[in-house]
Amino acid sequence: MIIAAGFPVLEPTFGLIFWTTLLFVLTWVILGKFAFKPIITAIRDREENISDSLKAAERARAEVAELKNENEDLLKKAKEERSKILREANEVKTQIIAEAREEAKKEAQKVIADAKHEIATEKAAAFADVKEEVGKIAVEIAEKLMKKDLAADQNQQQLISSLIDDANFNQN
Repeated sequence: MIIAAGFPVLEPTFGLIFWTTLLFVLTWVILGKFAFKPIITAIRDREENISDSLKAAERARAEVAELKNENEDLLKKAKEERSKILREANEVKTQIIAEAREEAKKEAQKVIADAKHEIATEKAAAFADVKEEVGKIAVEIAEKLMKKDLAADQNQQQLISSLIDDANFNQN
């Protein structure tokens, strides 16, 4: 070992070793009592925080996965509900259309029945008018026949022709 000449601090003497060791142990005890415990506590607290953070992150990951599954289930249920509502709407639409058609058929049948009844009534009235006119014409013919003497067939034919020509068929 090389000893520095004339520099007593670097020479290993008993006093130097004793005081260095004593200061080292005293520093170690003071550091251990006041510094190492808070440092170790801080390190342990940091480890616990990191561990808790990792656990919280794992729980959050699990919750996200669970929420994703729930969202997928809700989406599936919503799609099923939508198709059910659409199906029901189509059924209601079809039912309403069928009811409207049925109602239209009934209304059309009623209109047709009313029209047939009206036609039958008008036809009966027309027949009654025609019968009345024919009756009037027959009475007029009979009156004129009574006034004339019809001995010959030729006279009868002429009378009938002239009465038909004279008859007014367009009277109301």
